[in-house]
Amino acid sequence: MTDSLNRLKLQLLWDRLLAVVEEQAQTLIRTAFSTTVREAGDLSAGVFDTRGQMLAQAVTGTPGHVNAMAASVNFFLEKFPMASLNPGDVLVTNDPWEGTGHLNDFTVVTPVFRGNTAIALFASTSHIADVGGLGFGPDGRQVFEEGINLPIGYLFKDGEPNTVMLDILKANVRDPRAAEGDLYSLAACNKAGSDSLLRAMDEFKLESLDEVGAMIIDNSRAAMLAEIRKLPQGTWQNSMRVDGYDEPVDLACRVTISSEGIEVDWTGTSPVSGHGINVPLTYAQAYTSFGVRCVVGNDVPNNAGSLGVVRVSAPEGSILNAPRPAAVSARHAIGQMLPDVVLGALETPLNGNVPTEGAACLFGPVFMGGRGLIPQSSSDTWVMNAFYTGGTGARPQKDGLSCTAFPSGVKSTPVEITENAAPIIIWQKEYRPDSAGDGQYRGGFGQIMEFGHADDEPFIVSKMFDRIQHPPRGRHGGHDGAPASVYVKDGETLAGMGRALIPAGRRMVLETAGGSGRGEPDRRPQESRDNDSRSGLITR
Repeated sequence: MTDSLNRLKLQLLWDRLLAVVEEQAQTLIRTAFSTTVREAGDLSAGVFDTRGQMLAQAVTGTPGHVNAMAASVNFFLEKFPMASLNPGDVLVTNDPWEGTGHLNDFTVVTPVFRGNTAIALFASTSHIADVGGLGFGPDGRQVFEEGINLPIGYLFKDGEPNTVMLDILKANVRDPRAAEGDLYSLAACNKAGSDSLLRAMDEFKLESLDEVGAMIIDNSRAAMLAEIRKLPQGTWQNSMRVDGYDEPVDLACRVTISSEGIEVDWTGTSPVSGHGINVPLTYAQAYTSFGVRCVVGNDVPNNAGSLGVVRVSAPEGSILNAPRPAAVSARHAIGQMLPDVVLGALETPLNGNVPTEGAACLFGPVFMGGRGLIPQSSSDTWVMNAFYTGGTGARPQKDGLSCTAFPSGVKSTPVEITENAAPIIIWQKEYRPDSAGDGQYRGGFGQIMEFGHADDEPFIVSKMFDRIQHPPRGRHGGHDGAPASVYVKDGETLAGMGRALIPAGRRMVLETAGGSGRGEPDRRPQESRDNDSRSGLITR
């Protein structure tokens, strides 16, 4: 009876922890200044024990942020051990190798005190629209060009803001109000999580989280290992070629399943690029682990216990383990491809119960203009970062999802938000007919968007688009998805990567990639084809 009561109490406390971190994430969304956070949900939030082990994460957020943040908190504790921190202290960094992979992501860590005793840490990450330098994009040659880099340090000390750091930050970015506001929103969401956790501990009459945290991590590790041990043991391989910046990038993985966990080795992957598409190891580990967790033990809580039995390595000097000072601003363009590569390797041991390849990487144009960027402009400098999506691959027994952000999970930026936040008009935003790969189960459809300046001025777009030369590949007879495309309407075709000037009065058109199909097309039910035809999604 005692064991049953203990298990019930642990389950109730676990449910409360999930509610606490979700409240943390929702506070961040409500208070954020950048549209990437407020509208698209490009963030993460979680609670950690005093040793830096993640206990629980919010459902809201991206796996690249949260899984990388799980490693990032340890870097904070290396520089600022718990014994050195006091109530009112808040730490911050946007260092790509000690945070979540590029300078636009700021991670804030807040210790929680019960009396004078540190009992936990809250951490959160959000994507700030601009960090200076070249701006968010793949054109940098070294990280020094990509923006301001803040090493791990104090955002608040003893409750007082670090005004020197904030002044330096604001002097180096194009939108200082949003940058400062987003840092305060990160601190606020951690404070909301801390307050909620302390109330929960009062209710459960807990003085410490150590024992409960250890039980949560041990249970999650055991549950994940139990799921892994149901699978056949052995080694499987897969590879994928994507566009890269100016030459293709090969992503090759070897997945080994044993009774002690899953090892993913990226030996054979392309070397570091000369442009800003390189990936720090923590970000590669984050999306690799997510690929595994999508199909193995996906009901097991995502924390230090379950993540610890999925071990990921990549050779130093490869594009997935880029050393300092490699340019990494557009690391998502490569990193978000990794789950599809891992899922392809797991196709055989999971008896085909994995999706086919999809567009994967977000299509995230950054629009800029105004004085200093456009010589003939008389308006203030402006910058707008938006997210758009392609189609996912066909699922084992279902069609793929259209215009869906897998694996990032962020939302597409609404038209109204883009047009309100910047002098941009979106003249078209609709499904892209015939973009889904055919098959017994077809892929998801991409979309078409058309962008112009509200006053017909020229504007700059920083492009981070892939899948133009190498579309998502189908399996078992299913067709490839349609490749992506970007061009000036009634004008030139643009490269998928890098900056471009859209001339005055002209419009940029983006067509995102469709997901690939699964199975022979002649096995697709006629009713499904008729439905797609009636909706206008299939015209051929």
